[in-house]
Amino acid sequence: MFRPTTFTLVALLMLAAPMSADEPGFTPLFDGRTLEGWTRFGGHESTWTVADGLLVCSGEGGGWLGTVRDYDNFVLRLEFRMTEGSNSGVYLRAPADRSHISRTGLEIQLLDELAPKHAHIQPWQRTGAIYHVAAPEPGHQKPPGQWNAMEIRLDGPHAVVVLNGATIVEDRLDRHPELESEHTGLLRTSGRIGLQCHNGRVEFRNLLIREQ
Repeated sequence: MFRPTTFTLVALLMLAAPMSADEPGFTPLFDGRTLEGWTRFGGHESTWTVADGLLVCSGEGGGWLGTVRDYDNFVLRLEFRMTEGSNSGVYLRAPADRSHISRTGLEIQLLDELAPKHAHIQPWQRTGAIYHVAAPEPGHQKPPGQWNAMEIRLDGPHAVVVLNGATIVEDRLDRHPELESEHTGLLRTSGRIGLQCHNGRVEFRNLLIREQ
């Protein structure tokens, strides 16, 4: 059960407002026309495309698409829509390489949880989870084919994930000493923001960031 903190309430108020680059301090990460500002790490070049103003990933094992610069503390907003069975993720504070980013950086999971093949996933594999680290509160994801709004906030070790208006994760990255040897990304203070392509088709729009 979540007990809203001032940090959480601010995140909820911010998410309630329309996603707009006109808000003070927010800038777009995606121009809606090209992949300028992004670089591909692994996978096939054809995996990442721009169609109808959307940033689209599709296929199997498509590597990941990362920003061309590092970010440390920020509020990241985005909307995503996936097809049935799709599996993707948002990378945070990621190194600019082809390592296992869910361990060497951080990954916020994006998954069609309703797909039969995902019936036996672990709680930390659900959409919005800090993958393998912190499980989300379930029940807030919209079904495949519908747009979901997500906000991710990193402030030092403090991490908050809001999905469709509900705070589903609030965690401190420095409170998992038992995981630090495997998850070296827990100790990182900056890195790339990225989008992962595992399988299926996932579309993104309204990617906005405000640095803290």
